[in-house]
Amino acid sequence: MARRAMGGGPAGPAVVKGARRPEVRLPTLEPWAGGELEPDGDYDGLEFRDADLAGQDGVGARFMDCALTDCAVDETALGRARVLDSVLTGLRGVGTHLAESTFRDVEVVDARLGGTQLHGAVLERVVVRGGKIDYLNLREARLKDVVFASCVLVEPDFAGASLERVEFVDCALKEADFGGATLKDVDLRGAAPLEIVRGLDRLSGAVITTGQLLDLAPALAAGLGIRVEG
Repeated sequence: MARRAMGGGPAGPAVVKGARRPEVRLPTLEPWAGGELEPDGDYDGLEFRDADLAGQDGVGARFMDCALTDCAVDETALGRARVLDSVLTGLRGVGTHLAESTFRDVEVVDARLGGTQLHGAVLERVVVRGGKIDYLNLREARLKDVVFASCVLVEPDFAGASLERVEFVDCALKEADFGGATLKDVDLRGAAPLEIVRGLDRLSGAVITTGQLLDLAPALAAGLGIRVEG
């Protein structure tokens, strides 16, 4: 899927490639029996509903064809976990550890999270829809075919990350850090507001609107050492 973008050279408007959405079709799920998550545990075709997973250790676990609904994940340890073909709805928690994890063909819906650690993670064909995520750490992460839709991201950290075919649709992006990031076919036109505190020089490969350019102009001028006087 390709979208027309403003700008371009004599050949006409540039084209930004749209993200491929996940197509998650869950099978009939078995209710999770409860208890504690296990490191390197294998969870296949399970429904976790209203589960309190706070503080549990599921490092290296695999979740395949699962639904996690209205679960608490405060400081849950899920580093290097693999979440595949799953739907996560209404997750809530602070300090969830997901460093170096993998999310592939996943929908995240109406999450209320803070300080989520996803540095070094891999996200491919992921939709984050609704909800609010504060201080999302995606440093050095790899995002490909990812959509942030109708959600609020406060101080997300994309420093050193690689973003390819990433879209922000009707999404608030507040005080984002793109320092050292690499962007390709990143569509920021649906971000309102679009606030970038670091990494304006890394936006090559992104598409913005004329209005967004005007809003970012003071920061761009300051970054280039240009003094603007009335």
